[in-house]
Amino acid sequence: MARLIRIEWPDNGAPDLPPAFSLAEAEGRLAALRKTALGRGFDAMVVYGDREHAANIHWLTGFDPRFEEAVLVVTPGDALLIAGNECLAYTAVSPLVAAGVVRVGHCASLSLPSQPRGGRRLKDWLADMLATDDTVGAVGWKWFGADEVDDPATALDVPAFLADPLRRLAARVENATDLMMHPSHGLRARVDAAEIARLEFANHMAAAALRRMIFGLREGMTDFQAVEAARVGGLPQGCHSTFAMGDRPGLCGPSGRRVTVGEPAGFNVCHWGANICRAGWRARGAGDLPVGAQDYVEAFVAPYVTAMSEWCSMMRPGVSGGYVWKHMQAALPFEVFGVTLNPGHLIGLDEWVSSPIYEGSHEPLASGMAMQMDVIPGHAVYGSTRMEDGYVIADAGLRADLAARFPNVARRCEARGRFMREVIGMEVPESLLPLADTCGIVAPFLLDPAQVVVC
Repeated sequence: MARLIRIEWPDNGAPDLPPAFSLAEAEGRLAALRKTALGRGFDAMVVYGDREHAANIHWLTGFDPRFEEAVLVVTPGDALLIAGNECLAYTAVSPLVAAGVVRVGHCASLSLPSQPRGGRRLKDWLADMLATDDTVGAVGWKWFGADEVDDPATALDVPAFLADPLRRLAARVENATDLMMHPSHGLRARVDAAEIARLEFANHMAAAALRRMIFGLREGMTDFQAVEAARVGGLPQGCHSTFAMGDRPGLCGPSGRRVTVGEPAGFNVCHWGANICRAGWRARGAGDLPVGAQDYVEAFVAPYVTAMSEWCSMMRPGVSGGYVWKHMQAALPFEVFGVTLNPGHLIGLDEWVSSPIYEGSHEPLASGMAMQMDVIPGHAVYGSTRMEDGYVIADAGLRADLAARFPNVARRCEARGRFMREVIGMEVPESLLPLADTCGIVAPFLLDPAQVVVC
């Protein structure tokens, strides 16, 4: 059974700056998209992006739309990136654009309301790239199943101002988002050594900020002051930073409430590729909790940490997502822990890409999957607890490549795995690379975070 000990949180040092996204990487991804599109029978791919849903365009080009929308059209012999007023110059951040591999078009309709209009319409740009007998794959940010819509193939998840002209110009337009994001065959569902280095940097930045927040918590401070103590860095955020206290829903941000003893709290810091989250009680020990919750560690946190150890043990290539689902349901019974979402999912520039882990899933976990340990319990009396960090499943070949190309990244991941095994007592296989120094740490009493639960 898990128990409390007092330790210093590990500090494996700040990573070096990760490698920049290179032209060779971008060209390889563009080629992979063309090959995948051809295999599915698409004559052209049209990729939509906006501020909230920039991951697919960014993965392909290194460019992400700011403020407005953008559209990438890829055919076997051409590629066009269409941007609005404010993003037009910013497209040069893409190595493909800088090298002339991808052309750029200006469409003022992609700009913010009331900004100058005129020039070529979106339909005109699309007409240049498409033929009337084309079958087009449209990529937004989700695909649909037969239990959701009548015809999943033609249920598009892009705005009507893009879907309508596509349907008028081409013979058929299908939802092709799964080609980018599906956990088994999506192009973004696997990462290589360079991406691991980038993910580790993002996880470090988010984890370091969350650690500063936790160790800066003081009774009487406002939640705004708590978030200020995090000193969140300048990486783009994958979702809004939360700070929920008491009975406020978990996705709330700071509101000016003061930290008081004896209430639950939860918070996160999320960058592209990393979401570090913790939950516990604003307390120094069990005596600060309401009477009904004073067995919080024994009854709620200890089984959760034990279950997360089991989760780690299953993060190996070839294990089916349904197997993980089944075991996590048994380890964390719904009537006590109330876990409603998938116990783990893929993470990328978007906080949730997709997940191979769901009821009845036959999709195998695979080397290169960047996994978020995102298992969210909730209880009317105990509140919640959380050990949410990023990991990568890596077989021997990927680990060897990481060690050869980014030895310091590999060394830190190995050190974190040893800490989780030898100090926390978790079952962490060699195939699981922990990306943050917070991995394995649950501090149930947030006003005394040196108290950590171990197996």
